[in-house]
Amino acid sequence: MNKTTLQLPPIATLGPFIALLLACLFFATQSERFLSAQNFSLILQQVMVVGVIAIGQSLIILTAGIDLSCGMVMALGSVVMTKFASDYGLPTPAAIACGIAVTTLFGLINGLLVTKVKLPPFIVTLGTLNIAFAATQLYSNSQTITNIPDGMTLLGNTFKIGDTAIVYGVVLMLALYLLTWFALRETKPGRHVYAVGNNPEATRLTGIATDKVLLSVYVLAGAFYGIASLLSVARTGAGDPNAGQTENLDAITAVVLGGTSLFGGRGIVLGTLVGALIVGVFRNGLTLMGVSSVYQILVTGILVILAVATDQLSRKGAR
Repeated sequence: MNKTTLQLPPIATLGPFIALLLACLFFATQSERFLSAQNFSLILQQVMVVGVIAIGQSLIILTAGIDLSCGMVMALGSVVMTKFASDYGLPTPAAIACGIAVTTLFGLINGLLVTKVKLPPFIVTLGTLNIAFAATQLYSNSQTITNIPDGMTLLGNTFKIGDTAIVYGVVLMLALYLLTWFALRETKPGRHVYAVGNNPEATRLTGIATDKVLLSVYVLAGAFYGIASLLSVARTGAGDPNAGQTENLDAITAVVLGGTSLFGGRGIVLGTLVGALIVGVFRNGLTLMGVSSVYQILVTGILVILAVATDQLSRKGAR
């Protein structure tokens, strides 16, 4: 008679949740304000922009790629949509669509260079990072755009659950995570993303158009950066050309802490949300403790190294 054994989820899946729980327990002992509903709402608001960028980054990393340009592309999108609305008088929906179109175009360019020219994603996106930065500064004249219509800040408004104010942008972020998780788990194109990241040559031999999958992933990631642009405008009430300079590293950090392998083919997009929350919890908790922002960056760097080391050990253990 065969005995049924209980199989626990791999450490790469459980690890992020355990880390988030331990971080919350630690900071709860350090500050009475940490466990308040208002503080958790603030953490979600603080991570919503990076959280949406990280969805696109997750898709790319699942294919064993990487996108260094995501933060600056997001900043360019926010400048484009705010200038189109404030300077050219374009209706709010049309201005938003133009901003998202620009970020999607950058995703298309990245994807074409990776799939058609066969350049490494690291080099391609390093180049487009600088292009997006220069374009943002030149187009905005390095000036923040503040005269924007109220329609662009709707997602920054709040509604109340009890006494806690929840930002509409947070609800949108959570909905996008659930939608992406479902698409990756339950649809054929989603499974193709994992297959390409796991073994692109074997995937190509089965008849799957790997270049088409890769191109679609980069384009979709660009669209997510555009949505993040809108959330950034909604949160700050302005189009800031100096935004996005650290969001690329924050997004990669969230993906890695969430258990997605940098080598592709393994990971759960909901883990990326947990990774973004881990970063948000650490920064919020350390701020409540009065710790300098320099040490917050130091802690984030240590967390990334630990996450990558865990990924490497789990890969070796699976061989």
